[in-house]
Amino acid sequence: MRYGTKAVWIGNEPDYTGAVVPPIYMVSTFRQKDPEIKDKYVYTRLGNPTIERLEKKIATLEEGEYAIATASGMAAIDTVLRLLKPGDEIITMESLYATTINLMKTTYSRYGVKVKFIDLTKTENLMGNISRETKMIYFETPTNPLLKIVDIEEVCKIVKDENSEVIVVVDNTFASPYNQRPLKMGVDIVVHSTTKYIGGHSDIIGGAIVTNNEEIYNKLRANLISSGGVPSPFDAWLLLRSIRTFHLRMEKHNYNAMKIAQYLSEKEDVEKTYYPGLKDHEGHEIAKKQMRTPYGNEGYGGMISFQLKTDLKGVRKFLKSLRIIALAVSLGGTESLIVHPASMPPYKPLTKEEKERMGIWDNLIRFSVGIEDVEDLIEDLETAFKEMRE
Repeated sequence: MRYGTKAVWIGNEPDYTGAVVPPIYMVSTFRQKDPEIKDKYVYTRLGNPTIERLEKKIATLEEGEYAIATASGMAAIDTVLRLLKPGDEIITMESLYATTINLMKTTYSRYGVKVKFIDLTKTENLMGNISRETKMIYFETPTNPLLKIVDIEEVCKIVKDENSEVIVVVDNTFASPYNQRPLKMGVDIVVHSTTKYIGGHSDIIGGAIVTNNEEIYNKLRANLISSGGVPSPFDAWLLLRSIRTFHLRMEKHNYNAMKIAQYLSEKEDVEKTYYPGLKDHEGHEIAKKQMRTPYGNEGYGGMISFQLKTDLKGVRKFLKSLRIIALAVSLGGTESLIVHPASMPPYKPLTKEEKERMGIWDNLIRFSVGIEDVEDLIEDLETAFKEMRE
C-alpha cells in the first residue's frame, strides 16, 4: 500500500462485525478468564484495543516499528526524558518549544540531569561536546517558532562516530511525518504532539513516540505505564478518524504556506520571513534534502514566522485586524491560527533580553497556515497590514 492508502486503512481494519469504522473500547478494565491474569487486555493504562490501533497507524506514518500513544505532546517528551538518570547529560538547543526547555531546566536538572545548550544548526558544534556523560541529543527541526533547520543525517553520523550509545531524539511535530521521517535518517526516537497536524482538527490533546529499537521501546512503554500519561480511548478514536485525511490535509498546508511565505517575503511591511521553503532561508538546502513527502516531492509544512516592521502597538493592531485568521495558541489544525510568541505563557516570565537572545522579538509573529482558500487568507493579511499602517 502507498502512503495515502495506509493512512486510510492501517489501524482501521474492520473488526468481527465488519464495521468500516471500528468501535471505541471506552473501558477502564477488562473481565479476565483466569485469576492469574493471562489475557492480553487487563486495564486501559496497560493497553486498550482502540489505543493499540492508533499506535499501529502512527508507526506506519513514521515508517517505524513501534509507537506509543500518550496523553499529550509533553507527556511523550517526559516519557522519553525518563530514560535519563542522575549524572546523565542531554545536549539540546535553545531554539525549542519553551515548555520543553522549562521541563529540562527545572524538573530534570533538579533530578541531577545535566542540560547543555549548543547551536545544532551548525553540526560541527557537536565535535568535542559529546562526553561519556552524554546520553541523549534532543532537537526539533524545523524549530518552534523560528523554523531553524538541523541536518538530521549529519547529527546522527557525528553522534554515532563519537559515542554510539547516545540516543538521538527528534521532535517532528512541525514537519509532521508526511513531510519528514527522521527514523529513516538514523534517529533513535521521534516524538510528536498529535494535537497538531496528526490530529489536525483542534479537538484533541495527544502525543506519540516512535522508534525502531525494541529495547528502547520496552523501556519507554514501562515509563509510560508507571507515570500514567496514557490517552483516553475516545481521543485515540478521534485521532484514528483524523488520520484518514492526513495526507490530503498536509498537501493543502504545504501549498498554502508556500504561497503565503512568498507573499510575505515581498511585503514592505515585513522585516523578515522564516519559512524553510524560501530559497533565502538559511536552512533551505538542508530542508530541501530532508523535508520530502512520501511521494518524493518537497514539503515544507504549514508553519511560518515573520517579523513586522512595527512596534508592539503595531503588532497588536495587526493581530486584532484579522477577520478569518484566528488569534489562538496551538497549531496544525484545518483553520489558520496566529500568535504573538513574546506574549505566550511559556515566554511571558522571561525578561526582554532573555527572549531576544532566543529570537523571541516583540515584532515576531507565528502563523499556522490552515487549509482555507489561500486567496482569502492573503486578503485577510492584506487588510490587517493596511489597518496596521493607518
